Amino acid sequence: MKMKNVLLFLSVIGAVFLVSACAPGPNVLASTSSLSADPAGFFLGLWHGFIVVFSFVFSLFSSVNIYEINNCGGFYNFGFVLGNFLFYIVVCSILDTSL
Repeated sequence: MKMKNVLLFLSVIGAVFLVSACAPGPNVLASTSSLSADPAGFFLGLWHGFIVVFSFVFSLFSSVNIYEINNCGGFYNFGFVLGNFLFYIVVCSILDTSL
Protein backbone atom coordinates (compact mmCIF):
# COMPACT_ATOMS: atom_id res chain seq x y z
CA MET A 1 0.00 0.00 0.00
CA LYS A 2 2.83 2.38 0.87
CA MET A 3 4.57 1.78 -2.48
CA LYS A 4 1.32 2.56 -4.30
CA ASN A 5 1.09 5.94 -2.52
CA VAL A 6 4.70 6.76 -3.40
CA LEU A 7 4.11 5.90 -7.06
CA LEU A 8 0.93 8.00 -7.12
CA PHE A 9 2.77 10.95 -5.56
CA LEU A 10 5.65 10.69 -8.04
CA SER A 11 3.19 10.41 -10.94
CA VAL A 12 1.37 13.55 -9.85
CA ILE A 13 4.62 15.49 -9.44
CA GLY A 14 5.79 14.31 -12.86
CA ALA A 15 2.51 15.32 -14.47
CA VAL A 16 2.68 18.77 -12.87
CA PHE A 17 6.19 19.34 -14.23
CA LEU A 18 5.18 18.05 -17.66
CA VAL A 19 2.14 20.31 -17.85
CA SER A 20 3.95 23.36 -16.52
CA ALA A 21 6.58 23.07 -19.25
CA CYS A 22 3.95 24.28 -21.74
CA ALA A 23 2.83 27.31 -19.73
CA PRO A 24 2.97 30.83 -21.16
CA GLY A 25 6.37 32.39 -20.59
CA PRO A 26 7.40 35.79 -19.30
CA ASN A 27 6.23 38.86 -21.21
CA VAL A 28 9.36 39.77 -23.17
CA LEU A 29 7.40 42.17 -25.38
CA ALA A 30 6.18 44.37 -22.53
CA SER A 31 8.44 47.33 -23.33
CA THR A 32 8.23 47.09 -27.13
CA SER A 33 5.97 49.24 -29.26
CA SER A 34 4.93 46.55 -31.74
CA LEU A 35 4.23 42.87 -31.39
CA SER A 36 6.37 41.23 -34.03
CA ALA A 37 5.97 37.63 -32.84
CA ASP A 38 3.09 35.45 -34.01
CA PRO A 39 0.13 35.92 -31.64
CA ALA A 40 -1.30 32.99 -29.73
CA GLY A 41 -4.51 31.70 -31.27
CA PHE A 42 -7.47 29.56 -30.25
CA PHE A 43 -5.60 26.31 -29.64
CA LEU A 44 -2.93 27.90 -27.45
CA GLY A 45 -5.72 29.65 -25.56
CA LEU A 46 -7.44 26.30 -25.10
CA TRP A 47 -4.22 24.75 -23.78
CA HIS A 48 -3.38 27.71 -21.53
CA GLY A 49 -6.90 27.64 -20.12
CA PHE A 50 -6.64 23.92 -19.44
CA ILE A 51 -3.36 24.27 -17.52
CA VAL A 52 -4.23 27.56 -15.78
CA VAL A 53 -4.17 25.99 -12.30
CA PHE A 54 -0.66 24.63 -12.81
CA SER A 55 0.47 27.89 -14.41
CA PHE A 56 -0.87 29.84 -11.45
CA VAL A 57 1.04 27.72 -8.94
CA PHE A 58 4.27 28.08 -10.92
CA SER A 59 3.68 31.83 -11.38
CA LEU A 60 3.91 32.24 -7.63
CA PHE A 61 7.53 31.04 -7.68
CA SER A 62 8.79 32.14 -11.12
CA SER A 63 8.15 34.54 -14.00
CA VAL A 64 5.58 32.29 -15.71
CA ASN A 65 2.39 34.05 -16.80
CA ILE A 66 -1.03 32.40 -16.65
CA TYR A 67 -2.25 34.33 -19.69
CA GLU A 68 -0.41 34.94 -22.98
CA ILE A 69 -0.15 38.69 -23.52
CA ASN A 70 0.58 38.43 -27.25
CA ASN A 71 -2.68 36.84 -28.45
CA CYS A 72 -5.13 37.25 -31.32
CA GLY A 73 -7.97 38.57 -29.16
CA GLY A 74 -11.40 36.98 -29.04
CA PHE A 75 -10.43 33.54 -30.33
CA TYR A 76 -7.65 33.21 -27.75
CA ASN A 77 -9.99 34.40 -24.99
CA PHE A 78 -12.69 31.93 -26.08
CA GLY A 79 -10.14 29.10 -26.10
CA PHE A 80 -8.86 30.15 -22.68
CA VAL A 81 -12.33 30.12 -21.13
CA LEU A 82 -13.24 26.86 -22.88
CA GLY A 83 -10.00 25.29 -21.60
CA ASN A 84 -10.87 26.36 -18.05
CA PHE A 85 -14.30 24.81 -18.43
CA LEU A 86 -12.90 21.56 -19.87
CA PHE A 87 -10.39 21.32 -17.01
CA TYR A 88 -13.26 21.72 -14.55
CA ILE A 89 -15.25 18.98 -16.34
CA VAL A 90 -12.28 16.60 -16.27
CA VAL A 91 -11.61 17.22 -12.57
CA CYS A 92 -15.30 16.75 -11.71
CA SER A 93 -15.47 13.52 -13.68
CA ILE A 94 -12.33 12.18 -12.00
CA LEU A 95 -13.65 13.09 -8.55
CA ASP A 96 -17.12 11.80 -9.53
CA THR A 97 -18.96 14.98 -8.57
CA SER A 98 -21.63 16.89 -10.42
CA LEU A 99 -21.37 20.35 -11.91
